[in-house]
Amino acid sequence: MAKTRKARIKRTTKETDISLSLVLDGTGKSSISTGIGFLDHMLTLFSKHGCFDVALKVKGDLEVDIHHTNEDVAICLGQAFLEALAAKEGITRFAGAYCAMDEALCRVVLDVSNRSFCAIRPAKIKECSLSDYTYNYFKQFIQSFVANAKMTVHIDILEGEDLHHMLEACFKALALALRRAVQRDARNKGIPSTKGIL
Repeated sequence: MAKTRKARIKRTTKETDISLSLVLDGTGKSSISTGIGFLDHMLTLFSKHGCFDVALKVKGDLEVDIHHTNEDVAICLGQAFLEALAAKEGITRFAGAYCAMDEALCRVVLDVSNRSFCAIRPAKIKECSLSDYTYNYFKQFIQSFVANAKMTVHIDILEGEDLHHMLEACFKALALALRRAVQRDARNKGIPSTKGIL
């Protein structure tokens, strides 16, 4: 039986105190408390649709701004994926997914490449806020996650008017693409690269 892939990350700074556990081969169970309601919602559905078990507890300087907490959670989540995947033997590696949410449509295509590259299109959306969460916070979260997970991720917001719908479609599509990319494939022996290493 294959070993369960998991990671635990602890990050403490003068701005945030974060404890995170991740199980890649999970069932979508989550316990998430960041202090940012919209981010909690996004990470809960990310866990559910990716079938990742995520336990996340955060204490951040939200009295200052949500920026530090938002970015540091993304850093920890990216580090957890990197650690849980280890050498990446036997994974599918490449994957993509579409997600529709009412009028919104998002496409995510990624490569678990050990190289960090992030593209989010369109680069600008009419700025509006969801409570305290904005499109710029979303971009910062994804960019920090990708940099620390060492993946190549392309996110295309193809349609949408409601920012909540657009961002939710993005998180769901990311979860679905990651679920497929990190899935073990019995036909893939060793590292999924002609180089022999990622």
